[in-house]
Amino acid sequence: MTLPPRLLPRIDSPSDLRKLSRNELPALAVELRDHVLQSVARTGGHLSSNLGTVELTIALHYVFDTPNDRLVWDVGHQTYPHKILTGRRDRMGTLRQQGGISGFPRRDESPYDTFGTAHSSTSISAALGMALASRLKGENRRTVAIIGDGAMSAGMAFEALNNGGVPHAGIPADMLVVLNDNDMSISPPVGALNKYLARLMSGRFYTAAREGAKSVLKNAPPLFELARRLEEHAKGMVNPGTIFEEFGFNYVGPIDGHDLEALIPTLQNLREARGPQFLHVVTKKGFGYQRAEADPINYHGPGKFDPAVGIVKPATPPKTTFTQVFGQWLCDMAAADERLVAITPAMREGSGLVEFERRFPARYHDVGIAEQHAVTFAAGLACEGLKPVVAIYSTFLQRGYDQLIHDVAIQNLPVVFAMDRAGLVGADGATHAGAYDIAFLRCVPNMAVLAPADERECRQALTTAFHRDHPTAVRYPRGAGAGVAIEPQLDVLPWGKGEIRRTAERPAARGSGGAQRVAILAFGTLLYPSLVAAQALDATVANMRFVKPLDTELVLELARTHDALVTVEEGCTMGGAGSAVLEALAAAGVSLPVLNLGLPDAFIEHGDPARLLADIGLDAAGIERSILQRFGPKPALVSPPLRAAAGA
Repeated sequence: MTLPPRLLPRIDSPSDLRKLSRNELPALAVELRDHVLQSVARTGGHLSSNLGTVELTIALHYVFDTPNDRLVWDVGHQTYPHKILTGRRDRMGTLRQQGGISGFPRRDESPYDTFGTAHSSTSISAALGMALASRLKGENRRTVAIIGDGAMSAGMAFEALNNGGVPHAGIPADMLVVLNDNDMSISPPVGALNKYLARLMSGRFYTAAREGAKSVLKNAPPLFELARRLEEHAKGMVNPGTIFEEFGFNYVGPIDGHDLEALIPTLQNLREARGPQFLHVVTKKGFGYQRAEADPINYHGPGKFDPAVGIVKPATPPKTTFTQVFGQWLCDMAAADERLVAITPAMREGSGLVEFERRFPARYHDVGIAEQHAVTFAAGLACEGLKPVVAIYSTFLQRGYDQLIHDVAIQNLPVVFAMDRAGLVGADGATHAGAYDIAFLRCVPNMAVLAPADERECRQALTTAFHRDHPTAVRYPRGAGAGVAIEPQLDVLPWGKGEIRRTAERPAARGSGGAQRVAILAFGTLLYPSLVAAQALDATVANMRFVKPLDTELVLELARTHDALVTVEEGCTMGGAGSAVLEALAAAGVSLPVLNLGLPDAFIEHGDPARLLADIGLDAAGIERSILQRFGPKPALVSPPLRAAAGA
């Protein structure tokens, strides 16, 4: 039997897609879903969410004139089908790899990526801005925001709905919001009756009749209010759209997001409709791949795997990650102190709270994608004598910065921020990198910032932070550390004190007046490459442990006994831990050469974390190279005239 020719190889852009007949689209969906599955299996990446948006993506590009019509994808981790259909099919093998395509939409990657995303709940705001800009410029285009049910839990999405449903200059914005609801199964209302009603409510006849009735009944307010309530009641029998209608959007749905025969005519009707429209589609994460359907969480962001076999646990257990260290500490600390409560903004698995939720369900709070609320919620708990621990990624804490200052720090409340993913994060790229937390936290009064160097110290730092009576933050990176054994007890670190981990052994530099050459002040996990570099240079190494309060006594002692200081951190150098050292020296009236090593004033793209660190000079070889370039070849790292000029 001759197989029909494949369709996907013919699709290099949405214009090619629109040449297909409606009858061919289901076959294209099968091919597209398989391409997503095979691609992610080879590179790793987000899978469940992308398998769930195949039909929706096809329908959107089939109905709308992209890229002239704007599609704005929320978060963007569900845009692999979109990338494949918009000319990047052959580059999927480079997904999330250095020099390859991003796992999220990027404006500089494709004209079809109309807005760069990766943090949630921004799509409606951006789409509203685009829709109004189109009107002001006199351009005829449609704007669509595609947002998931998780992202709809954030306040920013509702702020945008509140603004979008209000007429601007007397004219409602022409925009469509598509709610991709993949948290609920396709229930009975999403069937033939609901499909019929969706087409009816999105059609011109219904819209014209509805608007005509409005104009007539507005002259009789009681009748208008009665008709409005009757309409809402009729809709409410088959859908949950009343709240969106209250925002000023015309609600349609819910409809099956995997049924192209429901999606396409409904979208065609909505493309012609004026004013703010809201379409509710229901999809299933992992749709079409049984293993992902059964376990969408495990297949949310897998590494490389064999689709025929599925995800297999490695034969040898991997190293303990910092996330696992935190999860175990949280359970142990909760068992020791019943005041502990844990909060996460929709990152239970990513932040390591699965076991805590199982053991302490009454003390576990997942607030959804609502970082601002998470921080102020923690403040409220702390006001009543509890000890909240907010488990949050460094990049996501940025979204609750005002609350951190206003609601936690000003009131000096004992909230612990356990900041995962501090520093570079690899494949997720600049949007998810924890590059700025040291700089934006250490400037806040009452706040303390701890940067443990390894797994054992991370547990100690968390315990230390928990026992303080003011706000604290403990930052730790993604993945495993140096492999240091973890001690089960809940020990604390000496508050605000670093430690010397290596002392220079060779004679002092010529003309140095007895000084001991270079001292490296390491903050966090870059202690270990610093120790390797120091061995080659015969430098002293201090494990600083605390960014704030800084161990000023140790800094000044090292400044007194060394020719130069080098600070090393996996965070931005502008305003970072190195800046804190410079401030301490300046305050003490000490002047000597200081080299600050850290993340540069640039966004670091996606790629392998170890290679990225090496590229910016934060591996052992790079640290050694930077020191030699700044201070000259050993043994005379600092010449006598330079030291004299420095006022030493």
